[in-house]
Amino acid sequence: MNLTISSTSIPDTKLAKEATQILREQSTDLLYNHSLRVYLFAAEQGRQQKLRFDPELLYVSAAFHDLGLIKKYSSATERFEVDGANAVRQFLTAHNVPEEQVQTAWEAIALHTTPGVTQYMKPEVALLFTGVGLDVLGEGFDNFPADLREQIVKEYPRHKFKEGIVKAFFRGFEHKPGSTFGTVKADVCERYIPGYKSPNFCDLIANSPFPNS
Repeated sequence: MNLTISSTSIPDTKLAKEATQILREQSTDLLYNHSLRVYLFAAEQGRQQKLRFDPELLYVSAAFHDLGLIKKYSSATERFEVDGANAVRQFLTAHNVPEEQVQTAWEAIALHTTPGVTQYMKPEVALLFTGVGLDVLGEGFDNFPADLREQIVKEYPRHKFKEGIVKAFFRGFEHKPGSTFGTVKADVCERYIPGYKSPNFCDLIANSPFPNS
């Protein structure tokens, strides 16, 4: 099938437009293009899998998924994923979106870097994870329609993306490297902070104050 970008177009709703405006005004060109690609990749993956999902909710989740890397939304101690999830909760709640949908968006963003879990959750949660995985890591690259993939990238380019996204991650949590413990983002801190080593889970168990019986 010859697909076009219109097959998985950006939702044309008031809520989606406001999310786009926030993303455009508060984010960077790199994160803006990344977020739009993530949505388009995720929506097409959902179409391919014949999943029933809410395009508007998936889009808003994609628009907000990396806002936790931006200073305005970044907390002192929380994971950046949770900061983004909290931002989408505030946004959707202010627009009187039902709590069940708010929680779905919260979970999608909070878990968008957590492997092995989201495929068992609601379609919007699962699809945000796979959309991010395709754009950042190339997961599912060969299974995605090449013509559509190239058209999406042409519309929302990947200018120096591989280098830029890692730096964007680091800038987003360099003030709280401890928040990356137990996540894939700990690798970023170890690469960019001289001498930094993420805590070792085995050492934490060994140093527990509980004695063996």
